[in-house]
Amino acid sequence: MADLSEEEKRKREEKERKKADVRKRLEEAAKAKKGKKGFMTPERKKKLRQLLRKKAAEELKKEQERKAGERKKIILQRTGQPKPLDGVNEPTLQAILKEYHKRMSELEDAKYDLEYEVRQKDYLINELTIQVNDLRGKFVKPTLKKVSKYEGKFEKLKAIAKNTEMDYRANLKNVSKDKFKLGEEKEKRKDAPEWANK
Repeated sequence: MADLSEEEKRKREEKERKKADVRKRLEEAAKAKKGKKGFMTPERKKKLRQLLRKKAAEELKKEQERKAGERKKIILQRTGQPKPLDGVNEPTLQAILKEYHKRMSELEDAKYDLEYEVRQKDYLINELTIQVNDLRGKFVKPTLKKVSKYEGKFEKLKAIAKNTEMDYRANLKNVSKDKFKLGEEKEKRKDAPEWANK
């Protein structure tokens, strides 16, 4: 029995020692977390931003150079090599000019065709957009033009200011004189009944 109790005591002590070690490790980890600000400190964030900006600027510059090179290459392809004009006689010069004129007319034709295609596609896109909106039940409100509600009144006032002397008689309504004649002066009408003419 004594052996069991000593063995039990030893096991208990060992368990408590392990628990204490675990507690100690957990407390140290908690203290380390409080003391440690994290991987991305403000200084690191600032440096990372600077590096990203620098990298983006380099990429942008490379992209611009690449596009400029492509543009030059395409322009050279489309225009061709310039013809030497120094010391050329008149018939050769006329042939060169005719060649350039022919090339320009071909390019103008191609340009017109492309513009026509673009207009057609824009029209088609607009029609399809209208159909889609009709199917959805959504209607695009047209942008309304702003109109001044006092515009007509100001024009009238300006006209009045210019023509200070107005013809008031022209603005009056015309009234026939027959309405205000007395009964004696009325002429006898032939189509009226007899009792009315008396």
